[in-house]
Amino acid sequence: MRTDVETLLKELVDQALAHQAPTRGQALELLATSDDDLLDVVAAGGRVRRHFFSNRVKLNLIINMKSGLCPEDCSYCSQRSGSKAEVLKYNWIDPTDAAETADQAIRGGAKRVCLVASGRGPSDRDVSRVAETVLAIKNRHPGVEVCTSLGLLTVERAQRLLDAGVHAYNHNLNTSEAKYREICSTHTFDDRVDTVAVARDVGLSPCSGAIFGMSETDEEIVDLAFALRKIDPDSVPINFLIPFEGTPLAGQWQLTPQRCLRILALFRFFFPDVEVRIAGGREIHLRSLQSLGLHLANSIFLGDYLTSEGQSGLADLEMIADAGFVVEGLEETTLPEARHDLVTIRRRGPGTAIPANI
Repeated sequence: MRTDVETLLKELVDQALAHQAPTRGQALELLATSDDDLLDVVAAGGRVRRHFFSNRVKLNLIINMKSGLCPEDCSYCSQRSGSKAEVLKYNWIDPTDAAETADQAIRGGAKRVCLVASGRGPSDRDVSRVAETVLAIKNRHPGVEVCTSLGLLTVERAQRLLDAGVHAYNHNLNTSEAKYREICSTHTFDDRVDTVAVARDVGLSPCSGAIFGMSETDEEIVDLAFALRKIDPDSVPINFLIPFEGTPLAGQWQLTPQRCLRILALFRFFFPDVEVRIAGGREIHLRSLQSLGLHLANSIFLGDYLTSEGQSGLADLEMIADAGFVVEGLEETTLPEARHDLVTIRRRGPGTAIPANI
């Protein structure tokens, strides 16, 4: 490893352990490191990951509550308006069916169930449907976390989700503000930032991440990392583009496993004590280097994604064990103490004392 890279990685580790973000220059240097330095980059990020999360891997399940039929035109999405991708299209699934799907994953070790529905945002009736599903899942598994991802959100509907027992709300920024207009015209980057703020302010744990592989530059990746750090999510899902046929980004195979690992390392340094999750595209882009990703991310999805198949749940569990990691249990707290306390404060509302160590 070159001396300058060694110095860079030491600085990044020391800063992350002190909860300090990389500088722009450091972030760009990290993304520009060579494949020869890749294992050193992973090892450095792994030091931060193990410091805050030990060798635990949190498992998550996606349940696609409503597929296709979306009026938004996000270029990366197989469910977008005008998509010719061959995906299932259906309206809301039955709460009991969703709960039975959750049963299987929770038996396999999943501790968070993510209820996702296509569309611009939920109506009052949609929120009622989701509330019924949350109840059906919680009746069977009181300790499981439920996250919802339903699009743009109002304060009133966010409060109803919180009251229904929803723990977290996902709304990804996806790409940098400057690039956003290239991938979507039906809503704005600010709309997404505002929705994360609405969820956070009512007490839902904010979950917001990104998609890579859409011709973004290193500078745009770093811009996005800073934008995400500003909104302070508790979990950051990292997706790698699946370029579906029938979408504007079909055929855009721009990522290598090495590039994906450098991106994961970057986000670990930006979010040292936050749940960093490897999400869509893990299997097809990391390929045989998937297990190296576990040294950077402390969370993955188990099984399938929204409109694409993932690795089998058994294969995921074998990969975790073979890499020397263990599945995080329902009784274990994912986030480090200070970050977990911050989530608790949000859920209690204004006026709650902030612990001195935050």
